Amino acid sequence: MKKIAVIGLGYVGLPLARLFATKFPVVGFDINQKRIDELRSGKDLTLEVEDDILNAVLVKENPFSVILSDSEGSQNRNGLFCSNQLTDIEEANFYIVTVPTPVDKNNRPDLTPLYKASETVGKVLKKGDIVVYESTVYPGVTEEECIPVLERVSGLKFNVDFFAGYSPERINPGDKEHTVEKILKVTAGSTPEIGKIVDAVYKSVITAGTHLAPTIKVAEAAKVIENSQRDINIAFVNELAKIFNILEIDTHAVLEAAGTKWNFLPFKPGLVGGHCIGVDPYYLAQKAQEHGYHPEIILAGRRLNDSMGEYVASQVVKTMIKKGINVAEAEVLMLGVTFKENCPDVRNTKIVDVVRALEDYGVKVSIYDPWANPAEVKHEYNLLCHPELVEGSRFDAVVLGVAHKEFLDLDLESLKKEKAIVYDVKGILEHSDGRL
Repeated sequence: MKKIAVIGLGYVGLPLARLFATKFPVVGFDINQKRIDELRSGKDLTLEVEDDILNAVLVKENPFSVILSDSEGSQNRNGLFCSNQLTDIEEANFYIVTVPTPVDKNNRPDLTPLYKASETVGKVLKKGDIVVYESTVYPGVTEEECIPVLERVSGLKFNVDFFAGYSPERINPGDKEHTVEKILKVTAGSTPEIGKIVDAVYKSVITAGTHLAPTIKVAEAAKVIENSQRDINIAFVNELAKIFNILEIDTHAVLEAAGTKWNFLPFKPGLVGGHCIGVDPYYLAQKAQEHGYHPEIILAGRRLNDSMGEYVASQVVKTMIKKGINVAEAEVLMLGVTFKENCPDVRNTKIVDVVRALEDYGVKVSIYDPWANPAEVKHEYNLLCHPELVEGSRFDAVVLGVAHKEFLDLDLESLKKEKAIVYDVKGILEHSDGRL
């Protein structure tokens, strides 16, 4: 019987732990006491798991140690127990690491969360255990960076005493249609036999099926190129938007016309943030550069997409100037600060780049976002975020930065001063003074 411990209960770990808990005893481990208390109360503030679905699997006692008897003998009780105590995952035999893999201020991969999680698992690792990593990494991280930590801390030998696997996360935050069980899962193991075991465990809960990759490095590479490919395609249409804006051609009309061909890829210009697309290409680039290859297309795409916040701000300012608005004294309303619509996730949001650039022009920016946690925005970016609009507020410019459903029915005219403009970053408004 597999006893599963999921290390990290964020946007990736919690949905996975919840799913596995329908068929296995699961302990979800997180070092954040506040997060554990929140989950134990049956609430998920990331909104990835609905309260009723979460409460259906939550148990108050560690299911590893609770044994029930039935007509066939003894068995462990299924369910999810959340804890920040190391002793609660000692009896696990199948560990899944789902911690974030960010980049530092110089866009270099920061493996610190992975090292720390590996140390945690290493302290309780036993003979025969399997450790599976889901965090997005460059090829080789699992076996060259994480496994040595497990060996050092546990004193056990890799592929003799314990084994490893890799199954890259494919969570799409805020997406209630493509949930974890409905997305085909890539799996891999440190030996062919372990690969089959890892694949079988995931296949038991992933209704969309699984794909067993031949090696861990293949699975790691497959994940990192998924988001790199999207990043490059978005960079292409962002560059098109810049060109067509100069030529005074409607970019979205061009894309709509081109999209009538069956094999035209439907990408749109925009800000590329979040924990995956805006980060993963740097991981692949880092590995390539370590081996003496400078990846030109990948890094060019990253540079272009990273510059879009400043570009959007410049376009907003130009549009304001054309309307005769004094930029130095202007008040701008930014609608949305999360990295995508209908989701509270503010990790690596590029809306912040727009806000910073506007402030450099001397503009006063007010942020309104009913989805974001104001305390989190303040902590991460030192910016004030308002969950509600102050009645009667008027602005020189309204910028639709995120397409939250609440904004689609908002009376933008009531928010405008006499000469105010509306700028549509998402390209979804019927009427605007400018759009990306």
